[in-house]
Amino acid sequence: MIGYLRGKVKELTPDYVLLDVNGVGYEVVCSGAAFSRLSGVKAGDDGEVYTYLKVSEDDVTLFGFADVREKQLFLRLTSVQGVGAKSAIAILSSMKPNEVSEAIATADSKRLSAVKGVGKKTAERIILELHGKISADELLGQESVGGRVSALPKEEDDDAVSALMGLGFTKQESARAVDRAKAAGAKTVEEIISLALRGM
Repeated sequence: MIGYLRGKVKELTPDYVLLDVNGVGYEVVCSGAAFSRLSGVKAGDDGEVYTYLKVSEDDVTLFGFADVREKQLFLRLTSVQGVGAKSAIAILSSMKPNEVSEAIATADSKRLSAVKGVGKKTAERIILELHGKISADELLGQESVGGRVSALPKEEDDDAVSALMGLGFTKQESARAVDRAKAAGAKTVEEIISLALRGM
């Protein structure tokens, strides 16, 4: 299994990115975030993607992602009956990972079905099968620095959200408040809760 590639960016097309890894060219069908990151690399310079190799009877396709978190979300999407790899990559090319997670967590089927190739029934199935499986970490931890995901440990995110929910706020309100608090510079659970409450 090919899980990660780092090599020189040889070609960028609307359909794939060509990476030269030690003289071997890999065609990678990338998510929007991965494509955006690689498009900012000068031709001949190194670029990197986390990958998933999809093998079927009549096709072999290498899909590329900006980070491990996005790859995990892709795998969750493809675990849903009726959602293939191409549909999942279409979703991640039309929406940011945190937007996908939020749409699932808030049961926003309209937002998901707006993606080309994803109908209303498919969007509802995604929500039905993945709703409740999207953690606070996935809702809040999408901000990355230098290509690496920057987030508090999952337990601390969950603790902050749970504390706010205990005060009577909904999970969605709590998650958004914690997100705003972190964006404002809060780092510890106490700082996050304090800033979150001020902004609620």
